[in-house]
Amino acid sequence: MAHAANDDRPMRVGIVLPIAESDGGANGIYSYPAVREVGVAAERAGLDSIWVFDHLLFRFGGETTGIHECWTILAAVAEATTRVELGTIVMCTGFRNAALLAKMAATLDHVSGGRLILGIGAGWHDPEFEAFGYPTDHKVSRFEEALTVITDLVRHGRADLAGTYVTARDVVLLPPARPDMPILVASKGPRMMDLTARHADAWNVAWFGLPDPRLAGRRADLAAACARVGRDPATLAITVGIEVRYPDAEGAPAPDPDDHSPFLTGPPDEIAAGLRAHAAAGADHAIAVLTPCTPATVAAFAEAVTLFRSDVPGA
Repeated sequence: MAHAANDDRPMRVGIVLPIAESDGGANGIYSYPAVREVGVAAERAGLDSIWVFDHLLFRFGGETTGIHECWTILAAVAEATTRVELGTIVMCTGFRNAALLAKMAATLDHVSGGRLILGIGAGWHDPEFEAFGYPTDHKVSRFEEALTVITDLVRHGRADLAGTYVTARDVVLLPPARPDMPILVASKGPRMMDLTARHADAWNVAWFGLPDPRLAGRRADLAAACARVGRDPATLAITVGIEVRYPDAEGAPAPDPDDHSPFLTGPPDEIAAGLRAHAAAGADHAIAVLTPCTPATVAAFAEAVTLFRSDVPGA
């Protein structure tokens, strides 16, 4: 069983770093110095966390776009910052050997002084699996075996599994991981929900503007999974991915009439109201994708976070 959810602190708020080609930047993708600048700006502005997506490429409708390798970026930003939590949303267990991923996580957590939130998931975008030579079948079964190895190594320092897809033979994690390093799982299907309820410290659901019936339905699914495995849902932290758009900011993309995804927008008080709504709905941590994501929009978002915190006792 995973450790209990964090505590009674007010909802924390972080942002996703702009490491994909779709995030813009010179020559189609942000340079590392530009990514670093955003991360440092988030820390200086008082945000609680910075996060990275784990993808290898995107291929939709015959068009291929790129992204930086997230773990390398996160390790570099760990050295560039001192306070913010560092999260993965989420590492695909299909891309890396499970025991090695646990060792990577333990090392980055040591480097950062205990700031890592290890988010993991099964992956979903088949074109990147195929392009890099990873199998696309049995994603959840493969994830279940990887999760067993990762949690055993992080929590207990040792793993031994001869699975159908994952093998770890008397692996010992030295130096050991921080045993209470949070393990987050992104999930929505029944099997993934059950694995989350059995093993994770935190759950991620995304992407939203204001809380809506879809979010309520996913929360109900999680509660049902907790009931199936005998877990108190109050011991599982809830992280919610939100989209925040600044259409008038420099570098903002042109509106896409075919894009109907939900998002927050407007002046700081309106975005703060959205954050309050998610806190009231039970979120422990809001993780925002800013569009565009620049030091200027980080500052604007931080103003909204300050307003949100001003209305939260103990924030």
